[in-house]
Amino acid sequence: MSGRARLMWDEAVTGYDFGPDHPMDPVRLALTRGLVDAFGLDREVDVVAAKPAGESTLRLVHREDYIEAVKAASLDPGAADQAYGLGTVDDPAFAGMHEVSALIAGQSVGAAEAVWHGEAAHAVNFAGGLHHAMPGAASGFCVYNDAALAVARLLELGAERVAYVDVDVHHGDGVQAAFWEDPRVLTISLHETPRTLFPQTGWPEETGADAAEGGAVNVALPAGTGDAGWLRAFHALVPELIADFQPQVLVSQHGADTHFEDPLAHLAVSLDAQRAVQVACHELAHAHADGKWVALGGGGYAVVDVVPRSWTHLVAIAAGREIAPETLIPEGWRQQVYARTRQLAPGRMTDGRWPVSWAEWEAGYDPADRIDQAVLATRRAVFPLRGLLA
Repeated sequence: MSGRARLMWDEAVTGYDFGPDHPMDPVRLALTRGLVDAFGLDREVDVVAAKPAGESTLRLVHREDYIEAVKAASLDPGAADQAYGLGTVDDPAFAGMHEVSALIAGQSVGAAEAVWHGEAAHAVNFAGGLHHAMPGAASGFCVYNDAALAVARLLELGAERVAYVDVDVHHGDGVQAAFWEDPRVLTISLHETPRTLFPQTGWPEETGADAAEGGAVNVALPAGTGDAGWLRAFHALVPELIADFQPQVLVSQHGADTHFEDPLAHLAVSLDAQRAVQVACHELAHAHADGKWVALGGGGYAVVDVVPRSWTHLVAIAAGREIAPETLIPEGWRQQVYARTRQLAPGRMTDGRWPVSWAEWEAGYDPADRIDQAVLATRRAVFPLRGLLA
């Protein structure tokens, strides 16, 4: 295995652009790439542009009629077929949509291939993590489900156990749906409760089809959950499940929209807690998956203050050159941010909450606490199916 991490990047991914009024502003990708460079991380990783996912690869997850509908909408956005979720408010059609969506998918598939073949220690595609796309429909700003395609490619290459951990504020519904019946894949999603957030799925009772019972794990956290509760829930569930499953590869999705500044959701997580979970995923990959780790981006709509810092931390962790939270952000990048957005950039790589702390589950729980209730609901729904003590 190469000792270096791989950053999947092609400038053309910034063409994934739903228009000037859409919250998924591609400037978040460009600014992240710029901050990675400003910290000199380019010297610590291999920057590689993979080919777009071809149709045979896309068909590992997506139906052929849907792919054809995306291609048609890409050529004529005004004629997009809304029956496929295209041309909607969430997923407006735009020229070249198929090509750039396939390019993003190709970066995640390429990341999976590099890690599986030992060409890279870890691989990051922060343009990816488009976890809502379904086999036959676009959904939630996602056209092709690159996360599911990366997992499917690993299975095609011979993987027998792949774990997928999703810490985006929204339920990872598309990845769950893709592997609902497949016992080779363990999907774990930690998200805001469906009572208050799209896509209104991800209840603890969603545990997988009969042939794969316990293969889907959902932690539905109450609105307002902050650092201590979010980290408590993660550590009360994820490490034990990963240790039991013993995946050959860990794929993780790191949507930054759990943040307290995110305009589209209602959790209250800091950048420092997001960094702590990134570190935890890295450690879990080494403890249980021979270090094989594919890390993806996802949601995140505080495009200046949060997303670039969060995903730059992710790249640095994968590269083995963690950035200390108190580190000052290079002034040159801050000037670039103002020139592009007319917004003032943050000054440090922290929200001032480091070190973050939480109460370990093993020390006891409070059945009246809403976060502990959410954790208990998941443990009781899933753990017995996997032969674990709830």
